[in-house]
Order: sequence, then structure tokens, then C-alpha cells
Amino acid sequence: MCVIPFTISTAEVGVIETFGKFSRLAPPGLGFTICCIQDLVGRMSYRVQQLDVRVETKTLDNVFITAVVSIQFQVLQEKVYEAFYALSDPRRQITAHVFDVLRAELPNLELDSVFEAKEELALTVKGALSATMGKYGYQIMQVLITDLDPDQRVKNAMNEINSSKRLKYAVAERAEGEKILKVKSAEAEAEAKYLSGVGVAKQRKAIVDGLKSSIVDFTEGVKGTTSKDTLDLLLLTQYFDCIKDVGSDKRCKTTFIPASKTMGDNLRSSLIQAEMAK
Repeated sequence: MCVIPFTISTAEVGVIETFGKFSRLAPPGLGFTICCIQDLVGRMSYRVQQLDVRVETKTLDNVFITAVVSIQFQVLQEKVYEAFYALSDPRRQITAHVFDVLRAELPNLELDSVFEAKEELALTVKGALSATMGKYGYQIMQVLITDLDPDQRVKNAMNEINSSKRLKYAVAERAEGEKILKVKSAEAEAEAKYLSGVGVAKQRKAIVDGLKSSIVDFTEGVKGTTSKDTLDLLLLTQYFDCIKDVGSDKRCKTTFIPASKTMGDNLRSSLIQAEMAK
């Protein structure tokens, strides 16, 4: 009897048939088949495999979109027989189920909702595949929707809409900032004027109090004078101080003091003032 040796790699299993009928599974390592009686008809890998599926369909708002779905699956060790003999092309089977689920779900969602529902769509696809492929010996490890790609014109339109919204928001924020600036400036100006008015009022009150005190002291100190005499004297003193300040200014050349009694004096004074102003 002649035997034929073979090897099975780690994380794989060999399928042995005797006269065309399933006989046994060969574990990793060195194995043998009987020549002309047994055959190593195939190998199954226990490694996690990945299949990428591109699905093109349209959404509820009639926008065509291409979805890229990555399916990670693995052969169940206890169901190697079903995985090998039940399906001739498991990748095509998985692809068909992905197309069926997504083309049933995406037309019920608008484009914006599709991006928000990626996780829900992935779970729906995973649930449908697990229920179908589990009985054929395949475990669906993970389903990921890795890309959602609408038509380029649709993407450009979405970018324009987003740009317009952001520009509108920026304009509103800038206007609000200018409004706050103007309000604060007006409030500051009002507060400054109020404080200035308070200062002027206090200054005038101090002047009045000083004049009052001076009048009382002068009236009491000089016998025979009245309050009116004292006030006239103070006003005359302030008048002379004013004339002194005006005359001592470096820009002052001539000071005209009104002292006319007739119309001719007024005319002469006016002519002189006009001549000096030239």
C-alpha cells in the first residue's frame, strides 16, 4: 500500500475524501493519504478574512451614493464540513447579502441621515449576514462601513451649503461683536459724561461755597458794607484776573476793554479790532 504525505499549516485544516466521499479532517502538521483511495481535496483557513464590497444605490432624496462595506469573517471549527460543502463561493454569497440589505435600507434614508446612521446600517448588515452565514459554518466577526461617497457634484453642493452657513454665522457673530462694542462705548461715554457733570457740579458748588464764605467774612470784617458791595468787589477782582490771564497769553497781541460811552466810540473800537484781526 502506497501513502502520499502532505502538510497542513497552522490555523488551517485539510479535508480528506475516500473514493469521493468525505472521510475526515486533517489537523495542522504532517499527514498521509492512501494512494488512489484517499485525496486531500481542499484546505480551510481558520484565520479572520476580510471582504470589501462596493454598493451603489440611491437615497430617499434621489442622490446616488457608493458605500464601501468591509466584512470580517471566519470559518467555525465545529462547522468546517458545512463551510466546505454547503457553499461553492462564500464570498459571492456574502456580497449578494450585503447588496440586498443596503439596497433595502439606504433608499429609506436621506443623504444626511445616511452619514448619521452608519453604525445602525453596519449592525443591520451584520445581523442579516450572521443569521444567514452561521448555518453554513461562517462567523461574521465585524461589519464596517468604511466609506460613503456621493457624486462629486453633490459633494460640491454640500460644501457650498456648509460654507454659506459658516459665512452667515461669521457675519452674525461679527455684527453681534460690533453691536456689543458700540453699546459698551456708548455706556462708557455716558458714564464719562455723568462723572464729568458730577465733577463740574462739585467744582461750582465749591466755588459758590468759597464765595459765600468770603462774602460773609468780608461783611463781618468791614463795618458798613453790605453783601452786594462784597459781591461786586469779588466780581470785579475776578474780572481783572480774567483780563490778566487773557493778556498774558503768548498768542494775545492786543486786548480791547469795552469802555465806550457814545456810538462814535463803539465805531472806532470796532474799526481798530477789525484792523488788528488782519
